[in-house]
Amino acid sequence: MSADRVTKTEEEWRKELSPERYAILRDAATEPPFTGAYTHSKDTGIYRCGACGNVLFDSSTKYDSGSGWPSFYEPAVADALELVEDRSHGMIRTEVRCRRCRSHLGHLFDDGPQPTGQRYCMNSLALDLDPSA
Repeated sequence: MSADRVTKTEEEWRKELSPERYAILRDAATEPPFTGAYTHSKDTGIYRCGACGNVLFDSSTKYDSGSGWPSFYEPAVADALELVEDRSHGMIRTEVRCRRCRSHLGHLFDDGPQPTGQRYCMNSLALDLDPSA
């Protein structure tokens, strides 16, 4: 995990993040499918948390899941993510958060490709691609 935990007030987050990013990262909203900047991206690099810059995913683990959101079969650093049970919207899912700042990133499903069988289904607005990494 990158550095120490980031702790800010919601007011501080609102000042730093665009309203669209705030809705996803801090209020656990979901961007509409097939609208995100990284949904079909084939660019290489490291995907970082859009709120704190924590390293989350490597582009080599990104794949086209057909779901409408950027999908990865494993994190770049296992303990960079925090998994939380999500019972919203009348279903039970696994929410994925950045462990460093606790921002909402997306959800984890068990229908991904091998070698892990997992699909980390992320919101593009929750991520920043660092092509130099």
